[in-house]
Amino acid sequence: MKMPAALLVLCLAVSPGLVAHGQVDTLGFISIDCGIAEGAAYADQSTRGLRYVSDAGFADAAAGLNAAINPPYNVKGIADRYLTARYFPNDDGGARRSCYTLRPVTPGGRYLVRATFYYGNYDSLNRLPVFDLHLGVNHWVTVNVTAPSAIYIFEAVVVSPADFFQVCLVNRGLGTPFISGLDLRPLQDDMYPEATVNQSLALLNFRRPTATYSFNRYHFWRPASTYPVFRYPFDPYDRLWQAYGDIDAWTNITSSTPIDVSNISSFHTSSKILWSAATPVNGTLIDFAWSSDSSINNDNTSYLLLLYFVEVQRLPSNAVRRFDILVDNSTWNGSQRYSPKYLSAELVKRMVLGSRQHTVSLVATPDATLPPILNAFEIYSVLPMTELATNDADAKAMMAIRTKYALKKNWMGDPCAPKAFAWDGLNCSYFSSGPAWITALHLSSSGLNGGIDASLGDLKSLQYLDLSNNSLSGPVPDFLAQMPSLTFLDLSSNKLSGPVPAVLLQKHQNGSLVLRIGNNANMCDNGASTCEPKDKNGKRILAIEIVVPIAVATLLFVAALLILYRLKHKQVTWTANNSRLPSPQERSTAFGNRQFTYKELKLMTANFKEEIGRGGFGAVFLGYLENGSPVAIKMCSKTSQGDKEFSAEAQHLTRVHHRNLVSLIGYCKDKKHLALVYEYMQGGNLENRLRGQVSAITPLTWHQRLKIALHSAHGLEYLHKACQPPLIHRDVKTTNILLSADLEAKISDFGLTKVFANDFDTHITTQPAGTLGYLDPEYYNTSRLSEKSDVYSFGVVLLELITGQPPAVPITSTDSIHIALWVRQKLSMGNIESIVDPRMGGEYDVNSVWKVAELALQCKERPSRGTANNDSGWDGAQGDLRAGCPAWNGIWQLRAKQHSQSQCN
Repeated sequence: MKMPAALLVLCLAVSPGLVAHGQVDTLGFISIDCGIAEGAAYADQSTRGLRYVSDAGFADAAAGLNAAINPPYNVKGIADRYLTARYFPNDDGGARRSCYTLRPVTPGGRYLVRATFYYGNYDSLNRLPVFDLHLGVNHWVTVNVTAPSAIYIFEAVVVSPADFFQVCLVNRGLGTPFISGLDLRPLQDDMYPEATVNQSLALLNFRRPTATYSFNRYHFWRPASTYPVFRYPFDPYDRLWQAYGDIDAWTNITSSTPIDVSNISSFHTSSKILWSAATPVNGTLIDFAWSSDSSINNDNTSYLLLLYFVEVQRLPSNAVRRFDILVDNSTWNGSQRYSPKYLSAELVKRMVLGSRQHTVSLVATPDATLPPILNAFEIYSVLPMTELATNDADAKAMMAIRTKYALKKNWMGDPCAPKAFAWDGLNCSYFSSGPAWITALHLSSSGLNGGIDASLGDLKSLQYLDLSNNSLSGPVPDFLAQMPSLTFLDLSSNKLSGPVPAVLLQKHQNGSLVLRIGNNANMCDNGASTCEPKDKNGKRILAIEIVVPIAVATLLFVAALLILYRLKHKQVTWTANNSRLPSPQERSTAFGNRQFTYKELKLMTANFKEEIGRGGFGAVFLGYLENGSPVAIKMCSKTSQGDKEFSAEAQHLTRVHHRNLVSLIGYCKDKKHLALVYEYMQGGNLENRLRGQVSAITPLTWHQRLKIALHSAHGLEYLHKACQPPLIHRDVKTTNILLSADLEAKISDFGLTKVFANDFDTHITTQPAGTLGYLDPEYYNTSRLSEKSDVYSFGVVLLELITGQPPAVPITSTDSIHIALWVRQKLSMGNIESIVDPRMGGEYDVNSVWKVAELALQCKERPSRGTANNDSGWDGAQGDLRAGCPAWNGIWQLRAKQHSQSQCN
């Protein structure tokens, strides 16, 4: 059978390469043939010696199965790495991600990664799969196999953030992922500087009729059948350069003299790749085009175009080769015209924006006597690396733990990211800037054997560690007592022996650590260097001098808690850490806990003459108390719960006072009429101030916006921390943040869902309470309400304060995008100015805006999965706003600087 064109052998070498032994050769290359037997290796003939090894030492948790390519696709002459494949079935419902960990690499080093795929009906099913390929934790390409005889080659330039790098195959439910080969090649530090930790460069996949493969790195030697692909040793970095193909309108000119490449960073030694150039046969134009890369599926892709030029002919004195470089019919750099240098290579590169079709044209200038030339070119898609991985130390510790205990589960790739593929048994804390940290590790009943691995001690943020119901043996190591964040440790039901470290016992006794060590037959818990003897029933005899102090300390601790509780119970409705008792003037204005009649409300409002607002529970009217103080009267248009319940809830809210909460002066429960009477806020609501909906209004300054953010934070903190039980607002938004004349912010409408219970019950029959755009997705999806739902909404408010945009940011006349996604996209390009509200006129501190933006995005982070206490919050800290949202600590740090300077640094 004739060999298909797509199976042309990737070879053109005239001298043997360096033969290395082991997984990394003397060039620093990692060359993997996926699917050959463990321990197997060979010298690849298509590169005259690069050594390919088995993937057994690289595939996480020994995942996957090996298979050979079936006839007629295992044709003679095909490169050896395409004769086998490694595939990753998912029939048992296991992991959807299968990963390779490549090491050693240099943190911050620049590398070329290449993955190759040749289906060849290896499974005898002739089922062509579709699956995703990830670079670390970020999406790289979608592998869409359309023919069993097609070879797919994907290359990317990456910067490794750690001393290892991972490539993962992700099952999308559209067939079994497989892989044929995987290569890693170190590059020089000055090569492809556009590749950073924050973005990678994916070689464009756009198939041209004249080319064999779809990757877009081309040379112009002819004929193409004689020079199909250049790689190592012609390219010292083993990049693949394929022939552009034979085009009748073009010819090529070549040089037999080495080319000087000192002016370009892409080549550090002379290469035959640049010795030949394409040029028109009869004409003045070279052009080519490309469209979007269907394997990336990004509508906002930008491209890096690299053109290589060398004059390979010595031109007569009267000959002129000069041409314009046009991209999408625009000159490359204004009116400047380009002339290649004789035997001296130059690189011309440009960023091209947009995923539409693009055209490059080399057009001879009017004074030129010779047509343009082109020696080689590359096109890369720019891939933002926006997904943040687990911090390096935690990731390496978890990999060591996985290896120590031979754990498989779904423990492949990065432990915490992406969140959809986080390892079973882990809780992670995620942040908008910075890596994820592991906070809990649940390994109960996981079949663990041997000693407690020292790598556990490297998990510096670990709070919860459960190793119960395993077969762990040996002593309890001292490093467990040195873990700075650990507050829960369960070692029960193992085979551990010897004494428990005294420091662990002390932490347990002083209440800083929950320690469980029961059902370890040979363990003693007296803190001594040797164990006390057992009695005849096998129970441990503890010295009385140990037991009595512990009992006394426990009783004192309980007594202290009772006293503290009683003290807090007396004053909790009036004060908190950063609140104050109302002044006598405030108490006289508030009139205490007052119940109004409907007749009084009519009199106060002049028969409800002036409506000043309207919300989900009814209209709001301006009224006046007997002393002339203005009030806002919120009327409810529907009936509520029983008289006693409504009155009790309303009376409770009148006792909630804080400088940053709108005070409830009283209420009305008069037959069918329900109302709440609030203090009047002259400055209106934040929504109107931000959107400029009040006539002749002065835009808010950055300092004023910070002040509003801090006041609002204090109000929420009081509701969540000082009120017993905590008051969850459920509808934090800009219209519910009211302003005084001097822009002191107060939160309004808290507690309404309880006061107007029937109205609320009707409301939530279709969806949880709240406003779209502000509504916490976790609450929306699960109906599990917590303080974290308010924190999510507060994050949206912070973003509105920064940007002036609504929660749904319009991007076209018909489409909009959520403000958080819009901000993330803008910040991923490093341009903070692009999100700042232009109404501020540029009067703000960039560092201050960055910090608040990060805090806002942290407040909006989705809760981590499976927290230790089954709480839906970020880290399972029940009711603890600061633990739930790390941004809160930043907010309080900003507060200290508010009065000393106009901007936060």
